[in-house]
Amino acid sequence: MIAPAVAKHRRLGQNAAVPTSAMPPGRLQPARRVVPAALAALVVILAGCTAPNASTRPAASRSVSGPAPTAAGSSPTASPKPTAAACSIFPADNIWHADVSRLPVLPASAAFVASIGSTAKVHPDFGAGDYDGGPIGIPITTVPAGQARVTVSFQYADESDPGPYPVPANAQIEGGPSSSGDRHVILYDPAGCRDYELYAAYPNGNGTWRAGSGAIFDLRANRLRTRGWTSADAAGLPILAGLVRYDEVAAGHIDHAIRMTAPKTRSAYVWPATHFASSSSSPSLPPMGLRLRLKSTVDISGLPTQARMVAQAMKTYGVILADNGSPWYLSGAPDDRWSNDALHALGGLTGSDFEAVDVSSLMLSSNSADCRLSE
Repeated sequence: MIAPAVAKHRRLGQNAAVPTSAMPPGRLQPARRVVPAALAALVVILAGCTAPNASTRPAASRSVSGPAPTAAGSSPTASPKPTAAACSIFPADNIWHADVSRLPVLPASAAFVASIGSTAKVHPDFGAGDYDGGPIGIPITTVPAGQARVTVSFQYADESDPGPYPVPANAQIEGGPSSSGDRHVILYDPAGCRDYELYAAYPNGNGTWRAGSGAIFDLRANRLRTRGWTSADAAGLPILAGLVRYDEVAAGHIDHAIRMTAPKTRSAYVWPATHFASSSSSPSLPPMGLRLRLKSTVDISGLPTQARMVAQAMKTYGVILADNGSPWYLSGAPDDRWSNDALHALGGLTGSDFEAVDVSSLMLSSNSADCRLSE
């Protein structure tokens, strides 16, 4: 069942797709973000289901592994490495960890895939090395225990968590310090088990920062943002949860859905998203938060190991539409251990290899990311 509701439209307008042939492999065309006039629009919330007591479920084992916390003031790292003390990225019963391989296909699946691009190639927007002054991907800055917190002023303060935020002076910025793109800053705090995220983040030069919006996530909880609220991402979701990281591949398993972008989206969102970024109500356009998966019939056996593991994650856990951008762009963290050649083999997959799935049977509450995991 789909229940309509009305939500406030705040920011992040549609962007037109830019041909990927004009960009080097691994570089995302930044989403064009504008502040449209406020409008009323349909917001899609999927119906829930029953499930066993969540307190009996095990905690997720996946974590952003980073160096052991050091004294306050130490430099952060954007290349996480294994540590026994790292906290997990949300509990195991969080929707990001849900196996969607057996869920039913949505009736509108073909229309959604066509609108994103049936012939458009999958593009990993992460890898090794730099491009145009910044790393390829969305970097994760692991902050040490005791990192000083700073004031961040927000353009969209009414939908941002006020903080303060543990932003080091040399925090890694998406696209590099001179970037004119989305400039996401992702701060992983293993000591506090928190995820701090900023969009359009700029240092002021006096220890404080300014940003378009910001969100703080308790990684031990399944709380969603307030309905109608954005985050550092257009869909109101945590970016960290959907990033592909090299340490996951090195460990042999990616156990979560992957963040993706689409050129045009609808003025609607589906669980677990809380925000939309469009002025179009066309039913053929995908809503924010849409879950898609790589079809089980797609042969991935010939892909290089790194690409094959990403493809398998897309079969098991799927992808989640989180922002406006180029079609079928997958988000990940930069790491010099990636093989760009191996990752680019994912370009052999196209939109027609995907299908949109109905996750309504997994939802316990529209206000929580807690879900019944598929059996």
